[in-house]
Amino acid sequence: MEPTNPFPNEDNGKTAGIISYFTIVGWLIAYFGFHQNNKTSLGSYQLRQTLLFHIGSIVLWFGLSFILGIILVSTGVYSFYYLFRIIQIVLFVLWIIGLIGAINGQKKPIPLIGDMAQTMFPGI
Repeated sequence: MEPTNPFPNEDNGKTAGIISYFTIVGWLIAYFGFHQNNKTSLGSYQLRQTLLFHIGSIVLWFGLSFILGIILVSTGVYSFYYLFRIIQIVLFVLWIIGLIGAINGQKKPIPLIGDMAQTMFPGI
Protein backbone atom coordinates (compact mmCIF):
# COMPACT_ATOMS: atom_id res chain seq x y z
CA MET A 1 0.00 0.00 0.00
CA GLU A 2 1.43 3.35 -1.03
CA PRO A 3 1.70 6.00 1.70
CA THR A 4 -0.48 9.02 1.15
CA ASN A 5 -0.26 12.63 2.13
CA PRO A 6 -2.49 13.32 5.16
CA PHE A 7 -3.55 16.61 3.53
CA PRO A 8 -3.96 15.77 -0.17
CA ASN A 9 -4.30 18.81 -2.44
CA GLU A 10 -5.45 20.84 0.53
CA ASP A 11 -2.57 23.26 0.73
CA ASN A 12 -0.78 23.08 -2.65
CA GLY A 13 2.62 22.57 -0.97
CA LYS A 14 2.24 25.24 1.68
CA THR A 15 2.53 22.79 4.59
CA ALA A 16 5.70 21.24 3.20
CA GLY A 17 7.15 24.71 2.71
CA ILE A 18 6.42 25.81 6.26
CA ILE A 19 7.66 22.61 7.92
CA SER A 20 10.87 22.67 5.89
CA TYR A 21 11.99 25.86 7.67
CA PHE A 22 12.22 24.14 11.06
CA THR A 23 15.69 22.52 11.08
CA ILE A 24 17.05 19.93 8.70
CA VAL A 25 14.83 17.34 10.40
CA GLY A 26 11.81 19.46 9.50
CA TRP A 27 13.08 19.60 5.93
CA LEU A 28 13.31 15.80 5.81
CA ILE A 29 9.78 15.44 7.22
CA ALA A 30 8.46 17.97 4.71
CA TYR A 31 10.18 16.27 1.78
CA PHE A 32 9.46 12.64 2.55
CA GLY A 33 6.18 13.07 4.41
CA PHE A 34 4.42 15.77 2.42
CA HIS A 35 6.19 16.55 -0.84
CA GLN A 36 7.32 13.24 -2.26
CA ASN A 37 3.79 11.92 -2.89
CA ASN A 38 2.18 15.29 -3.66
CA LYS A 39 4.70 17.38 -5.57
CA THR A 40 3.68 20.97 -6.10
CA SER A 41 5.40 23.98 -7.56
CA LEU A 42 5.27 25.93 -4.28
CA GLY A 43 6.49 22.98 -2.22
CA SER A 44 9.41 22.40 -4.57
CA TYR A 45 10.33 26.08 -4.51
CA GLN A 46 10.35 26.29 -0.72
CA LEU A 47 12.16 22.96 -0.28
CA ARG A 48 14.95 24.00 -2.66
CA GLN A 49 15.66 27.25 -0.89
CA THR A 50 15.38 25.84 2.63
CA LEU A 51 17.77 23.03 1.73
CA LEU A 52 20.40 25.56 0.65
CA PHE A 53 19.64 27.70 3.70
CA HIS A 54 20.11 24.76 6.10
CA ILE A 55 23.29 23.54 4.38
CA GLY A 56 24.72 27.07 4.33
CA SER A 57 23.82 27.64 7.98
CA ILE A 58 25.45 24.41 9.08
CA VAL A 59 28.62 25.11 7.09
CA LEU A 60 28.80 28.67 8.43
CA TRP A 61 28.12 27.54 12.00
CA PHE A 62 30.83 24.89 12.09
CA GLY A 63 33.31 26.76 9.92
CA LEU A 64 33.09 29.98 11.87
CA SER A 65 33.06 28.15 15.20
CA PHE A 66 36.28 26.40 14.24
CA ILE A 67 38.02 29.46 12.83
CA LEU A 68 36.87 31.87 15.53
CA GLY A 69 37.68 29.30 18.21
CA ILE A 70 41.26 29.09 16.98
CA ILE A 71 41.55 32.88 16.83
CA LEU A 72 40.07 33.23 20.31
CA VAL A 73 42.35 30.62 21.86
CA SER A 74 45.50 31.86 20.15
CA THR A 75 45.00 35.61 20.54
CA GLY A 76 42.52 36.03 23.35
CA VAL A 77 40.67 38.63 21.26
CA TYR A 78 36.96 38.37 22.01
CA SER A 79 35.80 40.93 19.45
CA PHE A 80 35.37 38.14 16.87
CA TYR A 81 32.61 36.81 19.09
CA TYR A 82 30.47 39.79 18.04
CA LEU A 83 31.04 38.97 14.38
CA PHE A 84 29.67 35.50 15.08
CA ARG A 85 26.57 36.99 16.75
CA ILE A 86 25.98 39.40 13.85
CA ILE A 87 26.05 36.49 11.41
CA GLN A 88 23.55 34.62 13.59
CA ILE A 89 21.21 37.62 13.53
CA VAL A 90 21.50 37.92 9.75
CA LEU A 91 20.69 34.21 9.34
CA PHE A 92 17.70 34.59 11.67
CA VAL A 93 16.36 37.55 9.66
CA LEU A 94 16.77 35.60 6.40
CA TRP A 95 14.96 32.64 8.00
CA ILE A 96 12.07 34.88 9.09
CA ILE A 97 11.76 36.39 5.60
CA GLY A 98 11.59 32.93 4.04
CA LEU A 99 9.18 31.59 6.63
CA ILE A 100 6.80 34.52 6.14
CA GLY A 101 6.83 33.85 2.40
CA ALA A 102 6.04 30.17 3.02
CA ILE A 103 3.22 31.00 5.44
CA ASN A 104 1.71 33.37 2.86
CA GLY A 105 2.06 30.72 0.13
CA GLN A 106 4.36 32.90 -1.97
CA LYS A 107 7.34 32.01 -4.10
CA LYS A 108 9.39 34.74 -2.47
CA PRO A 109 13.15 34.12 -2.61
CA ILE A 110 15.25 34.39 0.52
CA PRO A 111 17.68 37.29 -0.08
CA LEU A 112 21.20 36.23 -1.11
CA ILE A 113 20.40 32.53 -1.63
CA GLY A 114 16.84 32.07 -2.88
CA ASP A 115 17.49 32.36 -6.60
CA MET A 116 20.73 30.40 -6.38
CA ALA A 117 18.91 27.52 -4.66
CA GLN A 118 16.46 27.21 -7.53
CA THR A 119 19.28 26.50 -9.98
CA MET A 120 21.35 24.33 -7.61
CA PHE A 121 18.59 21.82 -6.79
CA PRO A 122 16.39 21.50 -9.87
CA GLY A 123 15.52 17.87 -9.09
CA ILE A 124 13.50 18.66 -5.99
